[in-house]
Amino acid sequence: MPVRRLVLDVDKTIAEPDLIHLALVIEAAPGVQAVNIAVTEIDIETVGTNVTVEGDDIDVAALTRAIERTGAVVHSIDEVVAGVYTVENKPRSR
Repeated sequence: MPVRRLVLDVDKTIAEPDLIHLALVIEAAPGVQAVNIAVTEIDIETVGTNVTVEGDDIDVAALTRAIERTGAVVHSIDEVVAGVYTVENKPRSR
């Protein structure tokens, strides 16, 4: 079953890697066609980001290794979309 979208919680240091370099490394991972990195928080030493990655068949292990080679850390996978087509998340009403 091909992975089509991932939303990752990724932390990096303030200095390295810069967001452009991180985006280029992610985009070069097998199966990745697009990446969006949004800063969610900044403290004295680290920057927290949400990373959204889309493609037709993302190699999750290769993607994680590529991110970690930059010195950044994947804390969690917060969303996965997989299958023949993309299904959008629809919030439940309560």
